[in-house]
Amino acid sequence: MTTEQDRIHEEVRARYAEAAVAVAAGRPEDADALKHDEAETGIFGAGLYEAADRAALPEAAVLASLGCGNPTAVAELREGERVLDLGSGGGIDVLLSARRVGSTGKAYGLDMTDEMLALALRNAAEAGVTNVEFLKGRIEEIPLSADTIDVVISNCVINLAADKGAVFAEMARVLRPGGRIGVSDVVARDDLSPTDRAERGSYAGCIAGALSFEEYEAGLRSAGFTEIGVRATHEVGDGMYSAIVRATKPLDWAAPAGSGGPSSAADPHSLPLVASDCCAPGCCG
Repeated sequence: MTTEQDRIHEEVRARYAEAAVAVAAGRPEDADALKHDEAETGIFGAGLYEAADRAALPEAAVLASLGCGNPTAVAELREGERVLDLGSGGGIDVLLSARRVGSTGKAYGLDMTDEMLALALRNAAEAGVTNVEFLKGRIEEIPLSADTIDVVISNCVINLAADKGAVFAEMARVLRPGGRIGVSDVVARDDLSPTDRAERGSYAGCIAGALSFEEYEAGLRSAGFTEIGVRATHEVGDGMYSAIVRATKPLDWAAPAGSGGPSSAADPHSLPLVASDCCAPGCCG
């Protein structure tokens, strides 16, 4: 039986698979048309990265950039760190992260789309970057052991997740104590209801599934994060913003009761706002 979460996963997978195929086939104009519901220059995509960063990467990695920010800059990566990119797409943020952490560090990319993973592997080979590893899976169920990652990054993908509570719990699980997140994501103004958000754009277009600022902070707090900050950088639609999200896993972190797995909630916007009831969410590959 197909659930609402299954439907969301397939909608997102199909859209970004199509974008990956377009880039791989040398049709970047088709990929650009698929990126987002509000694909204006400077709002989404490679234009949000420094020119020097773009010049150092394979063209296909740049063309496949579908994000709303630059999480590698947000996360302030350091030599020797282990970095995980949730929804790594064509690999732009993984490749940039790998250069920043150097030969003693490592960058992982996680994506559920075969076509994006194939494109990312091709881009990594072309770039000659070896301290990377791409994994297939959903960001609600990260295929890595607990306490193994220093930094989790993501670029306009968490809003696409069918279960954001599970994503937040998984980020906390895989981070080492004291680890941090540096995420770019689409976030809604607090007064916009889920219906208001859906009227402004689709789920796969990174709009309908976005959490509000308050929901985002509450979800991270429920997963046990501290030092939480969600700050808007630029508007991507009426009451919808690209935002920088930062948080830290405390040294004494313990998994909140009830956390750790996907929710069966039918409403993807029903992100629980209390620590004792973690898991189920809202809605960007």
